[in-house]
Amino acid sequence: MHVRVAANQGGSRVTLADANTCSRERFVEALGCVFEDSPWVSKLAWDRRPFASVEVLHAAMCQVVTAASESQKLALLRAHPELGARARMSAASAGEQSAAGLDRLTQEQYDNLLDWTGEYRRLYGFPFIYAVKGSTVDDIMCALSVRLDSTRDHELAQALWEVNRIAWFRLEQIFAAG
Repeated sequence: MHVRVAANQGGSRVTLADANTCSRERFVEALGCVFEDSPWVSKLAWDRRPFASVEVLHAAMCQVVTAASESQKLALLRAHPELGARARMSAASAGEQSAAGLDRLTQEQYDNLLDWTGEYRRLYGFPFIYAVKGSTVDDIMCALSVRLDSTRDHELAQALWEVNRIAWFRLEQIFAAG
């Protein structure tokens, strides 16, 4: 399968065929942005080539995360920016948050989001992670309010599920027909 892709964060182009035959360094350069500030996922997924499809590539990357130590998983989660934070973040995160309207919050919404995400981080030890693609600010706030009443084990699993979902959306964007 030879799929042309859009430019990734590094500005380079890659196809699935390229991903299956390129060096580890090139693979990480092209796909290291899929998991927020965690190129180690791509580095380890490279060993699982060849990938029959983007879905198989995604599954391999998710398996790397599943097999990671708890400290690696927590580092992966902590690499994600706070939702709505007006701080430096990756271009991918900034675009995703902007599309969900998190860059256009009223002051009251912004204050509430900061309070709730701060409480979430205090409770669970990592930021609230939500795959925002296709969601509204109300959807995000509703999910956050529900997840504030969860257990840490459930939230760890949920946050990793959300990270994998974000990775899928990023792979879809990278491997969109160009």
